[in-house]
Amino acid sequence: MTKKAVRKWSARVTRESDALDLAPNLFESKSPKRIAQSLKASAERSKRRKSSPFRSAMSMLTFYLNRAGKNLPAARRRTIERAKSELRKAFGRE
Repeated sequence: MTKKAVRKWSARVTRESDALDLAPNLFESKSPKRIAQSLKASAERSKRRKSSPFRSAMSMLTFYLNRAGKNLPAARRRTIERAKSELRKAFGRE
């Protein structure tokens, strides 16, 4: 008997977000600044988002961080947390 396929709904959301068109492998980048700039550009370009560009971009970062959970290595978690700070700077919120 074969195992039932595991559904990774969070990966699908990241890939097919209705609000933002993300660059491929965006969250694999080692540069927090690059992640922040890409999210900012995507959020500002999007016509489908429901809130401000800043909120949409920050929500996607937080979503990724929360969904990765315990499986995210400490170095990746630090990079994403730094990307949050860079995103705030990019939007003039810091």
